[in-house]
Amino acid sequence: MIRIATAFLLVALLASPLAAQTLRLAVYHTGLGRNGPGLLLRDIRRGAEDVVAVTSAIAQLRPDVLLLLDIDHDRDLRSLSALRDAIAQAGWPLPHAHAPPPNTGLATGRDLDGDGRLGEGDDAQGWGRFRGAGGMALLSRYPVAGTTDHSAFLWRDLPDARTPRVDGRLFPAPEIYEIQRLSTTGHWEVTLETPETPLTIWAWHAGPPVFGGPYGRNRARNADETAFWLWRLSTAPPTGPFVLMGNANLDPGAGDGERAVIRALLAHPALQDPAPRAPFDPGGPDSAATALWPEPEGPGALRVDYLLPASGLRVRDGGLTRVPGSVHALVWADLQWPPQEP
Repeated sequence: MIRIATAFLLVALLASPLAAQTLRLAVYHTGLGRNGPGLLLRDIRRGAEDVVAVTSAIAQLRPDVLLLLDIDHDRDLRSLSALRDAIAQAGWPLPHAHAPPPNTGLATGRDLDGDGRLGEGDDAQGWGRFRGAGGMALLSRYPVAGTTDHSAFLWRDLPDARTPRVDGRLFPAPEIYEIQRLSTTGHWEVTLETPETPLTIWAWHAGPPVFGGPYGRNRARNADETAFWLWRLSTAPPTGPFVLMGNANLDPGAGDGERAVIRALLAHPALQDPAPRAPFDPGGPDSAATALWPEPEGPGALRVDYLLPASGLRVRDGGLTRVPGSVHALVWADLQWPPQEP
């Protein structure tokens, strides 16, 4: 009789919301980008200190889906494969990957910033010392079921684009915007096939709102890289569960940039903002900042990394994991999975 009652209790618990599983997602600006091609692969193989710190933090967090930023891209994905192997050796395999070539370092042969010189970092589609510098990669426990890559989307094609003008004329020249892409690094929509239901990840890594010449080119582009998602939400919102995550290089209340754009994204009714907080030092005050560039040389503590689930998803937990020696925190959230029916 006791065994029967126990069996009924087990069935009831498994069927209850309390027994629902969770899906852990994370975004991490790793800071692993190097100053030349092949150097990241070399340092991964050598077990460089910052590589070990990154792989250990990821393995301890155990995310099911992980967006990595500032990962140098190479044609055969050797660096990413080596990093993924290191994470697996640290105890957490993530067998599936999506990492198309980024815009960073993609030469154009044009003077994109209008400074009269060619072949500089600012003349690439996205600033970079070499092709693929500081790219993006999505690692997952679940296979990729489909992708849409918006990385070649032209800046001029965004409605109400903030393309810089001088005396009413596009700067530095109208023909520049026939090739100038919006994405500094990339804008992706990636659908993962979880056992329960597909999950779509919207991912991006915007350039900084500073530098870029006297006419605010980087400031305008940074704002539009985030405004792109507002446009997508109004014109082609996902029909199933989705999460928007990445680095906007934009804080809603501090630092440089068009802060109203990120505030509009955080307040969008299709999204929710878990707004995780954590102290920078043990016992210190909590902070929503996801990165710290010490003053006076840097801008200080800013919230620039985001993980924003769709408003219909239930967030069971979330946080910021401060990684020793890293400028950026690991931003993570646990979603109730599979999603509850409304």
